Amino acid sequence: MDIFYPVKLLADWLTYSVFHLAAKTILAEAINFFIYDTIKIFILLSVIIFIVSITRSFLPPEKIRNILSRKNKYLGNFLAAMLGIITPFCSCSAVPLFLGFVEAGVPLGVTFSFLVASPMINEVALVLLLGMFGWKIASLYIVSGLIIAILSGIVIGKLKVEDLVESFVFNNKIINSENGIKMEWQDRIAYAKKYTADIIKKVWIYILIGIGLGAWIHGYVPADFLAKYASADKWYAVPLATLIGIPLYSNAAGMIPLVSALTEKGVAMGTTLAFMMAVTGLSLPEFMILKKVMKTKLILIFAGIVGVGIIFTGYIFNFALR
Repeated sequence: MDIFYPVKLLADWLTYSVFHLAAKTILAEAINFFIYDTIKIFILLSVIIFIVSITRSFLPPEKIRNILSRKNKYLGNFLAAMLGIITPFCSCSAVPLFLGFVEAGVPLGVTFSFLVASPMINEVALVLLLGMFGWKIASLYIVSGLIIAILSGIVIGKLKVEDLVESFVFNNKIINSENGIKMEWQDRIAYAKKYTADIIKKVWIYILIGIGLGAWIHGYVPADFLAKYASADKWYAVPLATLIGIPLYSNAAGMIPLVSALTEKGVAMGTTLAFMMAVTGLSLPEFMILKKVMKTKLILIFAGIVGVGIIFTGYIFNFALR
């Protein structure tokens, strides 16, 4: 039995009994989609962030930085990308921790692997994709995101672009001291509650916008219109979706309803995921924050490498899921 069946009953009751909308009409379907997905996603988001927050309470920033500072070739990139998965940050909120890594002496390429992975490989999006599309799509999502993050960091590390980072970043020294305070379980739970509430406060509007767009597309946008311009047989669909996504900014969880609605309308999965990855992994607000600590050339290099990876991933998805 679907664990969200009660939510479906509630959405049906509100749509047809409270709002008195006629069944099987476009407006009713859009409203029902909005109510159901809003409740379901906020439940999932709260539970997942709470669990991840408890996990993060065992990993203070000093410990993370020490792990990433290891000299093993390419191991740091892999570990940084893996850590990015369990840190529920958007692209902008990941920047301060990224700076902390650089200031602590973590190699620049390794820090970029984290910066890419943290918003792009979102554990909430992973759970939602698993629930909506199954393990195959969810697995492809996490593997492709990891590959993009690891390879992006390796390439940037090979380019030796430290001179494109503002000097004050390297001049700031961070004292690496392990957090000796042992947190009790009640402290971890209190921390997780507060962090979950803080994250919800920051992203709720983006989630509602994403669900609203998804509901509108679900009810009002003709399937043949989207299929015409974004189907897998259009070679330009993936790069076009990636370019459109860059000026936008949203949490990955807020994008999932839109991904669901687009795929229901016949848009290729690779195209919709490329759009989602571009929105979450490459955003103008993130670039504006990065501009304070690095030169424009490095931002363009970063965006170019990640953008190529996203486009390639979109094509792979479309090819693999034919």
